[in-house]
Amino acid sequence: MARETRQQRSERIHSDYDILTKLYPNAHCSLNFDSPFQLVVATVLSAQTTDIGVNKVTPTLFRRYPTPEALASANPEALEDIIHSLGFFRSKARHLIGLGSALTTKFDGKVPPVMDQLVTLPGVGRKTANVVLGNAFGIPGFPVDTHVMRVTGRLRWRTDWRSKHPDPVHVEREITSYFPPEEWTVLSHRLIYFGREYCTARSKDCRECLMQAALDAASGIHSAV
Repeated sequence: MARETRQQRSERIHSDYDILTKLYPNAHCSLNFDSPFQLVVATVLSAQTTDIGVNKVTPTLFRRYPTPEALASANPEALEDIIHSLGFFRSKARHLIGLGSALTTKFDGKVPPVMDQLVTLPGVGRKTANVVLGNAFGIPGFPVDTHVMRVTGRLRWRTDWRSKHPDPVHVEREITSYFPPEEWTVLSHRLIYFGREYCTARSKDCRECLMQAALDAASGIHSAV
């Protein structure tokens, strides 16, 4: 089978993306927030749980701890009680208290709009930083979560689609190379929406999927340069 060139892959990716855009014209961040501080807290809480679950606890959380200073001085057991339903509540509580402290002491109580500074915060990795940059500050960011990883692999958008342990940073850099920066954040949202609704990990809904032709075509791709 002939190798797919980068130009051919780019054309295929954008053809697929046209379908995703029609499926999800208004894709947006599923976490509820009113400030960068609220978004970074909510994103830290979203690890290993659902955005719906996070949105259920954050109203109480933000009423109790409306500022980084308040969060930094939170009683761990009281904080754990609020976020208990999300799982991993002890480690998440430690991260949130540390996050509040770091924002207060290092950044004057404000969330920094800079990747290198965001990832120094407790509980914040590159994915969370990209969520905050793109959705709170309008700075191009491409969060790579499990949905993005799964969908871009199944669609053969990336060269390492065979890998069982793909590198999220490599995925981020490769996928964003096909799109202008202003498209990165909504691109991630659309891939996440599709991964949640159709291209799920356990029970793919291929019969009703408008992307099925694209998935069928992708499955026949041998390799790429």
